[in-house]
Parts: sequence; structure tokens; C-alpha cells
Amino acid sequence: MEWISNPEIWISLITLTILEIVLGIDNIIFISIMASKLPAKKQKKARQLGLALAMITRVLLLLSLTWIMTLTAPLFNAAEWIGLTEGEWHEKLAVSGRDLILIIGGLFLIYKSTREIHEKLEGDEHSVQTKAVVTFTGVIIQILLLDIVFSLDSVITAVGMADHIGVMVAAVIIAVGVMMLSAGGISDFVNKHPTVKMLALSFLLLIGVSLLAEGFEQHIPKGYIYFAMAFSVLVEMLNLKMKKGSGKPVKLHNTPETK
Repeated sequence: MEWISNPEIWISLITLTILEIVLGIDNIIFISIMASKLPAKKQKKARQLGLALAMITRVLLLLSLTWIMTLTAPLFNAAEWIGLTEGEWHEKLAVSGRDLILIIGGLFLIYKSTREIHEKLEGDEHSVQTKAVVTFTGVIIQILLLDIVFSLDSVITAVGMADHIGVMVAAVIIAVGVMMLSAGGISDFVNKHPTVKMLALSFLLLIGVSLLAEGFEQHIPKGYIYFAMAFSVLVEMLNLKMKKGSGKPVKLHNTPETK
């Protein structure tokens, strides 16, 4: 019980919890948008289950730190395919397991965000194709896949911020608990305001590009990304306040059929 009187552990727990909450914002946005495709009575269940899976994924990754460290080891080097055997580009084109996860996750996020924006703005009324059917299981599987990518980033941050596994696990559990409490309000607000929903999808595009860049060893400081997101939210809040009651908002197209 010595940890109770150790201020360093408490400071690292509070700091890491705040960071985990900040890093979880993109996860909440994605889960909220995916859950909104389901019937209203199933949306809360999907959000809660999605966040619970995120917590389980992060805890399991934290308990597998030895395996996580192996993900940074190069699996192959793309430079050798084009005849480069040494130099700066030889090092940059080395691809690890972590890089592959980030690249695939980034491409998936860009694809989903672009498709969602298209469906909301263009709709599919004029399409001759059969409408896609969105199932609860399908939504949860997509959330789980992105949880793995978001969790990898979160766990790497946790490992760099704290030395005790107990502190890392506690911070993740507390952060996910806070996200569970706030997810409903965030989801309702996003769904209520179409322009905010488009902004949220734009954030996911930005995060997808960031993951893709990280996968290619081109680091974009998180502070820049979160500042851009915060500034955009501030501008949108001012726009909503100024235009409140001035007229009917734009209507987005309906989501595909659900079951």
C-alpha cells in the first residue's frame, strides 16, 4: 500500500488519465458516428459496448508489453525492392508491425470518413444498386478494428508516461469510464447538428492522414492536430450561436437501412 502515499504515482496517474481522455476523443467521435447508423434504441448499447471493447483492448495490450515492443522491429525493408541498400531512405523505408497497423488503420479511417461524407451529402436515392444493410454486429466489428489502432497509440503513450503497469491500467479504466459518461451527450450533439457531424467526419479524415503519416515514419506532433480540432470546434460553436433560430439547418441524407 506504499503507492497511496507516493505523490509521483498519483501525479503520473492523473497526467496519464487526462492524456488517455484526450487521445480517446477521436475514438468517441468514430464510435458515435458508427452507432448513429443503427436504430435509436440500439445506439447507446453500441456506444457502451464499443468503449468497453476499447478498454479491454488497451488493457490486454498493456499486459502484453513484450509483444508490443516486438512490433517496432522491422519486418521487411521496401528500399531493398528498388535496389537501395544503405542511406537515409533505406532506414525510412523499413516497415515494422506497428507501421503496418497504422497504415492499414489510417487507410480504413480515410475510406470510412470519405464514404460517410458522400452518403450524408449525396445520398443514394438515384443509385440503382441495392441499399446496404447495416447490422449491429457489423458496426461493432468496425468499431473493434479501429479500437485496435487507437489503442495502440494510447498504449505507446502510456508506456512512455508511467513505469508501473498498475498505474497504466488504472488510467485506462478511469479514462474509458469518463468517455462512457460523456459519449451519449457528444453523440446526441453531433447527430443534432449536421454541420458538426461533417466537422467530426473531417476530424476523422485528419486523424486517418496522421495515422498514415506515422506509418511511413513521418511524425506529425499531436499538439498541432488537437489544436486544429479545438480551433475548428470553437469556430463552429460561434457559428451555431450566431445562426441559432435564423432558419432551418441543412438536412443530411438518411442513413442506409438498419436491422
